[in-house]
Amino acid sequence: MNPHVGPAGRLSSDQVTSVLRAATLAPSTHNTQPWLFSTDGEGIKLYADPDRVLPVADADRRELVLSCGAALVNLRIAIRALGVHPATTMFPRRDEPDLLAVVLPTTAAPVDARSVVLAHAIPRRHTNRTPFAAKAVPPAIVGLLRHAAEAEAAWLPRLDERQLAGLHALIQESHLVQSADPAFLAEWQRWTRRAPTRRDGVPFAAGGTTADDDSWVLRDCGDRAAPATPATPPLVVVVGSFGDTPADRLRAGQAMQRVLLTATTHGLDASFISQPIEVRATRLRLRHLMGDGLWPQIVLRLGYGEPVAWTPRRTLAEVLVDRSSLSA
Repeated sequence: MNPHVGPAGRLSSDQVTSVLRAATLAPSTHNTQPWLFSTDGEGIKLYADPDRVLPVADADRRELVLSCGAALVNLRIAIRALGVHPATTMFPRRDEPDLLAVVLPTTAAPVDARSVVLAHAIPRRHTNRTPFAAKAVPPAIVGLLRHAAEAEAAWLPRLDERQLAGLHALIQESHLVQSADPAFLAEWQRWTRRAPTRRDGVPFAAGGTTADDDSWVLRDCGDRAAPATPATPPLVVVVGSFGDTPADRLRAGQAMQRVLLTATTHGLDASFISQPIEVRATRLRLRHLMGDGLWPQIVLRLGYGEPVAWTPRRTLAEVLVDRSSLSA
């Protein structure tokens, strides 16, 4: 049973419940869902959940903040689709580092048609790690994905064939680094071998028995063992930011999700290539591979895949908290 959710600004109780549920459908590393929310009569606060940090894979909380950024943009889009302006302040208090944003839905605004389309995509978006078809993504859609990232003050360079070859080597190297770390393997198993009854993490059947070498996703054919098709290279893009502060990462997380929702509206599937960014040394080399101008925050593979199962989600009762308990 969900806790009682009251109104916030121009949103009724039912609308607050609806936009919070939309927020919780964001992607997160190992499906940790590292967010908490509190509401009052004026707005909605987004907190990082410190109990869901991955201390080995995400020691600096970069991926946690990215995930919370994805939840934040879902929240903003869902509110905007209701004809309300989501006035948003990021990191409003220096003495509360886990308070990532405050959203005040207090001003009416015309219903934004684009936000309505993206809001409808929120429950349809899902991570797809199956092989994608050897079918090129049209340049016009690539342009729309790039504009989606830029709308959130981030950038979306596409990796060329030389950079893809370099990324392939970085994926293999980072996989070896992580596979040789017992602490990483224990953390990975804790989150990817969950019982089917759990509402977080990755179920055992989907997580497999070992951490994969993600380099297979750079192949653009329907079989992991088959060679890549030179005429149709995979669409691999990087969500990048000029800075690497928590605020930059929160913006990058919002850009990432807006890109993913835009991809969903055009029939595209997506998966994450996390390994080379989770290892500091390979992340720095990926930055150099991209010309040293951007900090890579996430690497995405996009294309046309087969239907896959949905990942579970925590209930509102598990993510909606009394704000007084967070400041106690």
